[in-house]
Amino acid sequence: MELLYVWGQARPEAKIIIFCLLIFSVLAWFVMITKAIEMRRAKRLNLFFGLEFKSQKDVLGIYERKLPVEGCPLFMVYKAGSTELAARLKDAPDGSGKRYVSLKGIEHVKRTMENTVAQESLKLESGLILLAIAVSGAPFLGLLGTVWGVMSTFGGIAQQGSATMAAMAPGVAAALITTVAGLLVAIPSMFAYNWLVHQLRVLTVELDNFAQELISRMETEYMEGD
Repeated sequence: MELLYVWGQARPEAKIIIFCLLIFSVLAWFVMITKAIEMRRAKRLNLFFGLEFKSQKDVLGIYERKLPVEGCPLFMVYKAGSTELAARLKDAPDGSGKRYVSLKGIEHVKRTMENTVAQESLKLESGLILLAIAVSGAPFLGLLGTVWGVMSTFGGIAQQGSATMAAMAPGVAAALITTVAGLLVAIPSMFAYNWLVHQLRVLTVELDNFAQELISRMETEYMEGD
């Protein structure tokens, strides 16, 4: 009942700001939920793919089997590196049954995987900017509504010449509701943003480590001179 009363006392500009914050809140919660599901799914698929990759005797074993593991960041790095390596192995001599690539070819494979790691990291990071904006911008937007409301309240009191508490309280309370709305948007966004950034760092380190392990195995099995 108190909130309904305060809402009824709010000025049009405060209601507009609260409406904007409501839209911002819906978008922020949408990003929180979708990114949490995306990163949880990526971690689960990475775990399964990592176990399958370690069980392969040949580094190109999974690639040659054409296994569909779409949506797995580790698989995307593996697929990019394996495709580049396989393309360079097509023209390599195969007199003894085993093919090799030069050091220059391995460097090209390595750069391809590094680019894919960066692309997958950016893909996982997409959308987090909205939460960062919510954390930093929502409180200021709420504060703008509060300052505007208080300014209008005191201006109206000055015109009426009545400075009683009964005259001031409704306007001030209605002005403060925009700050509350801004904090209700910013606080959940802050916790979600910090958690998602931590998960992103874990996944990025996992991608980097996998790329190093993959290129090491490729060098061992396919680099010329080994």
